[in-house]
Amino acid sequence: MTIPMLDLKAEYALFRDELLERLSDALDSTQFILGPNVQALEKEVAVHVGAKHAVGCASGTDALHLALRVLGIGPGDEVITSPFTFIGTSEAISYTGATPVFVDIQADTFNIDPAQIERAITRRTKAVMPVHLYGQAAELDPIIALCKRHGLRLIEDCAQSCGASYGGRMTGAFGDFGCFSFYPSKNLGAFGDGGMVTTNEDSLAAEVRVYRNHGSRERYHHHVIGYNSRLDELQAVILRVKLNYLEGFNARRRAIAQAYNERLAGHVITPAEAPNRVHVYHQYTIRSPQRVAIQKALGDAGIGSMIYYPVPLHQQEVYADLCKGVSLPVSESVAKEVVSLPIFPQMTIDQVDQVCEVVRSATKP
Repeated sequence: MTIPMLDLKAEYALFRDELLERLSDALDSTQFILGPNVQALEKEVAVHVGAKHAVGCASGTDALHLALRVLGIGPGDEVITSPFTFIGTSEAISYTGATPVFVDIQADTFNIDPAQIERAITRRTKAVMPVHLYGQAAELDPIIALCKRHGLRLIEDCAQSCGASYGGRMTGAFGDFGCFSFYPSKNLGAFGDGGMVTTNEDSLAAEVRVYRNHGSRERYHHHVIGYNSRLDELQAVILRVKLNYLEGFNARRRAIAQAYNERLAGHVITPAEAPNRVHVYHQYTIRSPQRVAIQKALGDAGIGSMIYYPVPLHQQEVYADLCKGVSLPVSESVAKEVVSLPIFPQMTIDQVDQVCEVVRSATKP
């Protein structure tokens, strides 16, 4: 690819020497499990998010699963969430034996529609799990209000929104839990899997620590059936270094997105940034009925593109019985038209120009 979807090699080159030095120190320490770097990263992420606690775990999916388990959600319960997201969101619900209930999204932000959440609440509903998709916060005020009104738990899926804010507060600071992924392609990415749970409740944080470590509060004493879901010490080293770059990288993503917006206006539907929010553009996702032509032209030019997501969750085979007869027209329409263009902090405006020239040519009448 002449222009990839993201360029992790260019990113790595920026802090290679610092990383290798810090990794060498960690290797020399031989403290590989829940060591000082995991503890330090947890404190640093909590400060960054504005939450009282942050607890590392093995992946973003595990973060969601641990949050649900700690809240006691299981068989017979329902959790309302978006169908327009990666399956890790609903998988975590299904792992507990609870039922994911999919409701439609807003056409402009691609995030869950609060009005649809309200209509889907039943006596079995125990929680709402909004996804801050592509790097933009969901519409949290009405979601928080309806959770309070109905006595529901709120779990934020922040896998794509590290550094995004809503009303001046970071995502991950609003719900009972915020759940982050450090998958390598994320705005704050490790060199492997990793995740983190944030919360403002002391008791909830303590229980996450128990569940992530084999259900143990005291070594070799096990109080519940837990999991082996600990954030690796070496990944914590990497994440601590990269956290120092996150704010600058997110600002650069926003500048690239603005350049795309200016050059693609009138040719495709560009991403909408809702009021009172700071979008960090984990993905820069456009809509067009000419998606096939756009992707072919980009591929022919050696430019990367991806479809996130071609099949909404309620139409996935794994949920065929659960969602038989379910129609979510906005999600279904969006899934046929979205395409994500290259975006990464080291991307140049010349590269943006190249991408836009191809997209404009592909969408000419």
